[in-house]
Amino acid sequence: MDLRRTHTIILNEGEAEAKRAEILAYFHATYDLDEKLYETLKEDRTFTLRADPLRHPLIFYFGHTAAFFINKLTIARVLEKRVNPRFESLFAVGVDEMSWDDLEPAHYDWPGRQEVKEFRDQVRQVMDQLIRTLPLTLPIAWEDPFYGIMMGIEHERIHLETSSVLIRQLPIDQLRRLEFWEICRESGEPPANELLPVPGGEVLLGKPVDHPLYGWDNEYGRREAMVDGFSASKYLVSNREFLAFVEEGGYREPGWWTEEGWNWRSFKDAQHPLFWVEREQGWGLRTMLEVIELPWNWPVEVNYLEAKAFCNWLTAKSGKPIRLPSEDEANRLRDLADIADPPAWDRAPGNINLEYWASSCPVDRFAFGAFHDVIGNVWQWTETPIYPFQGFRIHPWYDDFSTPTFDSRHNLMSGGSWISTGNEATRASRYAFRRHFFQHAGFRYLESAKPVELHQDQYETDALAGQYCDAHYGPGHFGVPNFARSCAEICLELTNGRARGEALDLGCAVGRASFELARGFEKVTGVDFSTRFFRLAVRMQEEGYLRYALPEEGEVLSYHELTLAGLGLEELRGKVQFFQGDACNLQDKFTGYDLVLAANLIDRLYSPRRFLAGIHQRINPGGLLVIASPYSWMTEFTEKQEWLGGYREAGEPVWGLDGLGTALSPHFRMLGEPRDVPFVIRETRRKFQHSVAELTVWELK
Repeated sequence: MDLRRTHTIILNEGEAEAKRAEILAYFHATYDLDEKLYETLKEDRTFTLRADPLRHPLIFYFGHTAAFFINKLTIARVLEKRVNPRFESLFAVGVDEMSWDDLEPAHYDWPGRQEVKEFRDQVRQVMDQLIRTLPLTLPIAWEDPFYGIMMGIEHERIHLETSSVLIRQLPIDQLRRLEFWEICRESGEPPANELLPVPGGEVLLGKPVDHPLYGWDNEYGRREAMVDGFSASKYLVSNREFLAFVEEGGYREPGWWTEEGWNWRSFKDAQHPLFWVEREQGWGLRTMLEVIELPWNWPVEVNYLEAKAFCNWLTAKSGKPIRLPSEDEANRLRDLADIADPPAWDRAPGNINLEYWASSCPVDRFAFGAFHDVIGNVWQWTETPIYPFQGFRIHPWYDDFSTPTFDSRHNLMSGGSWISTGNEATRASRYAFRRHFFQHAGFRYLESAKPVELHQDQYETDALAGQYCDAHYGPGHFGVPNFARSCAEICLELTNGRARGEALDLGCAVGRASFELARGFEKVTGVDFSTRFFRLAVRMQEEGYLRYALPEEGEVLSYHELTLAGLGLEELRGKVQFFQGDACNLQDKFTGYDLVLAANLIDRLYSPRRFLAGIHQRINPGGLLVIASPYSWMTEFTEKQEWLGGYREAGEPVWGLDGLGTALSPHFRMLGEPRDVPFVIRETRRKFQHSVAELTVWELK
């Protein structure tokens, strides 16, 4: 298979065995392409260099794409046996440049390149066998096991691109040039840019559930919009066009920048685009693997903040209302160009899908009617922070793909770049990054006096997340004490007179018990598997407040705001930290605790027995494990053979407490008698869940 000519796969038509062979070939091509990228790293130590201080070294990403297959297919119940639990934990999270990423180098003992390559080879064998033998029927729907396989493949293709950006920031002497990654050698002066009219019209966004191509959750749902006419630049902004902004002091004039943009520029002391290289003999351009003379007719590559500053400068200079396009406007331009999705391509219509070069090319090289580079060459920033379409649903196997970005801080990009392959090259793809983030991204500007519609809803409207915000921080219901606070108070009572160094709140959800434990412990770590919950806990820790919506009746919502200050927890923020993690496969760094609290956790784990068998390794001698659970065993979360209770053995009932005792007795002794701790979850103003958890305390022997 030609690695430069592969396309994402049609999932709803064809013959099953032919489709199996197609998916198998697509998997191996993706794996090969990813590894070919890492062949550019010259030495083993290159893998452990930090290209960007806010990102992991490339050894993480080398292992991450393989670990993703195992982690997601384990969640999907497609795989029962892990390949390397340590690696699948180490390489699980920490991808995005988020403020809460744990990027302290001392926390990580990175394995060597060869060790990770061997892990990748093992995963390849597992996946090859799985694709060859797993039952396959068409169409491949959202929760079909093969959809999970496609998820892993398309995820790896995303990281092909993001890793290439990091490689582009490594020292040039740490890289080797390979023929496969040959760049465009065409350069010169660009044509003068000009604004051309784009007629208005209707734009339809969002995929139906039966769409033939793989999609990420944010692509589904529906949006209908009427777009007014506007004028757009014929070409992407070239290096030459952007040079005028640089030479006129654009990076030194705060008036052109947003507040966020100027703060970033000042912090980075940016004086020009990141990939421009100042040299005595004139400007150079850092491509992925070499530095060349700056091609003035290639598109400039900047982040959103720089693109926005340029537009503000050009507005003042031209007297016209210049800005970046919205998502709707970018799609209107694409629709008028009538560009098919990749499975229909004989040859890519633009500099995309790696079909031409491993770099940008001149802005007038690929025409789409009157406009150039409607897709391909570099991604194009938009004014639109990503938001969910009406009908958005979180995919149950990957709940942290989109929801962390629905924070008004991540702007959408359109069109794809020279290395955008697979799903990235399709019309429906929606990728958003923080505004200071660097991709192979530039911009096209437009003239329009119409304000951009910003879909900013600062209230958490996810129903389940709203329920937990209310349960953790809300006013309480029917006189039942707050469950998270009650559990923490019991823990503080139990540890009175004992060591209170560090505590671990496993299954911390949105974080209330973690803050309450900080009343007595020097440091508290909260860990939760769900990004929906984790990001809210982090927001509460970082910003001190949460806003969320609760259903009252039908579509009627009420809106609420809660603060740590109002709960008397404001002064404890510095003692608490949150991480995303899997309680059944925790990273090695989570150890050395005087107390571990696992509240309403064990009956939601896919392997509670594995969790209980290893938790003693995380606790200091004489430390306590506190478990609270209503024992509501469900096969939706836990296979029946993993249940600790709720079944019969030799005709006799086995209860959750029995299972706990059996699992924990080798390392723990139970202190005191179990106690009941009630809790209430509000669903609507007239519907509540009233449950009673059994709380038990276990002392490490």
